[in-house]
This record gives sequence, C-alpha cells and structure tokens, in this order.
Amino acid sequence: MDAGNVRADDLLMLLAVARTGRYTAAAQLRGVDHTTVARRIAALEEALGGRLVAQSGRGWELTTLGAHAAETAGRIEAAMSQLAAGGVEPDPVSGVVRMSATDGFSAYIAAPAIAGLRERHPDLVVEVVAAQRRAALHRPGLDLEVVVGQPQTSRGTTVELGSYALGMYASRSYLERHGRPRDLDELQTHGLVYFVDAMLQVEALDLPRRVVPRMRDGVTSTNVLVQVEATRAGAGIGMLPCFVADRHADLERLLPETMTERLPYWMVVRADSMRIPAVVALADALREQTARSKAMLDGVG
Repeated sequence: MDAGNVRADDLLMLLAVARTGRYTAAAQLRGVDHTTVARRIAALEEALGGRLVAQSGRGWELTTLGAHAAETAGRIEAAMSQLAAGGVEPDPVSGVVRMSATDGFSAYIAAPAIAGLRERHPDLVVEVVAAQRRAALHRPGLDLEVVVGQPQTSRGTTVELGSYALGMYASRSYLERHGRPRDLDELQTHGLVYFVDAMLQVEALDLPRRVVPRMRDGVTSTNVLVQVEATRAGAGIGMLPCFVADRHADLERLLPETMTERLPYWMVVRADSMRIPAVVALADALREQTARSKAMLDGVG
C-alpha cells in the first residue's frame, strides 16, 4: 500500500461508482469517459493495495476495502462542499438519493413525503424508480427500496412501514352493462384487470389467482395506475389498492367481505447507505408519511 499516491479525485471517482453501480453512469456523473473511470479506479486500487470494487450481474459493488475508501471519499466531498460554501457548514441532507417503490406508494406516499423533505432541504434530489419487484440489496444504484411483503434478506436494515388494503372494483357504467356479481361464482364470469401473471414477482399479490382461479384475464399491466384507468374505462373488474381506487367516484367496491386482502409495505435500506444523512432523512420521512396515511391505506379515509 502506498497511501501517499492516493489522489482525492480518484476517491471521488470511486464514490461515483459506489453511488451508480456502473462505470458509464459514474463517468457521466464526473464528466469523463468510462475508460477514465476504469483507469482511475485501477490506480486507486494499486495505491491502496487491494480490490475496491467487484463486478456482479447487478453491476459494480464495493469490497470491504472499497467501502472504507468510499467513506473517506464522502468526508472529502463534504469538506469540499463546505469550502465551496465559504466555510458555512453545508446541509448534510443534500445530494442525490435513489429509491425504488411500487407505483401506488411512489405516487401517494413517497411524493408528498419527498416534497415536505425538500422544503426543509432544498439541495436534496430524490430519484424515484417505480417498480413492482422483490427487494434486492445488491441492486446497483439504489439506496433504499419499498416493497410489498417481508423481504427475505439478512443484510441491510428492514423496517415494516405499514399495510394497505386491496379490493375488487368496477366502474358504475360497467356494472350497468354487465350486472353486479353477487358472489364469487358470479365474479368469475367477468374479466379481471390485474398484474401480468407471468411477470408477477411478488407472491403476496396472487390473491385473485388463488380465490377466483376461473376469472379470466381482461387487461393486465405491470402498472397499478394503468389497472385503475382500465377498470374505470370498463375493461373488466379490477383488484386494486383501495387507497388508489377510492379516489375515483366512478368506481364501486364489490364483495368487500369476501374479496379483501391486506398486504404489508416493507422498507429496505442498504447497509452502506445508512451512513448517508440524506438517506436516513428520506427513510424517516417515508416512515412518518406512511403512519400519517394509515386511514387512507386501510381504505377508510
């Protein structure tokens, strides 16, 4: 190890790779080409005497040595920000945080939580990737994820945020044309608006296939908001989150005593991201916003 040859710019390059998970994305962040990123990381590894990143199918991940080096890089970045601010202590809740969550949670929980957080910390940028998938702590470029169902992982920090209700909904115009189903047998004669079965990664969301297995697919989509609009347009009967569907006066809930499901939201924060004040602040804001929205998520407000 020759720490005397460690360049601050190379450490900041490593920090960019740690945040994005890819050399090409880090290159865009630092305003260079990807070959420069590779060359500077190689020089830093030579100076520190070990591998700093390891490639996987999910991108570049920090080694133990790399995590230590990236932590030092974060302190250098903070010091440079303070100098740029004329010695004024910078707001630690700043920079870019990237999160992933389901469509409904992103729109109705995350969006207001982020808006409130940015009122207090205007230098914070939050990138929201809307996705319906299992948690993956090794997914590059993400600081935290909000998923449906308890994640099966022992790494990082997992927190149950709360739960939400789903129910069967149809538009009033659809019910006038096709009649109102009185029980499960009649429900199964209608088309289902729901997730694409072959692409459904979350087992907890398979309720219609378990309870009404003969209900044929009408319109299927990976996007909950598309499902809502298809149901409103009369494409079939939708199994929808109540907190999304209840916003529309033209939708009616069907068979609530029989066709109701409650599913939990869990938040997963990468272990290395928990050292970043902006990530901690966002996680707290999401937890508080979910608690404030309990009645809405329960389908009663």
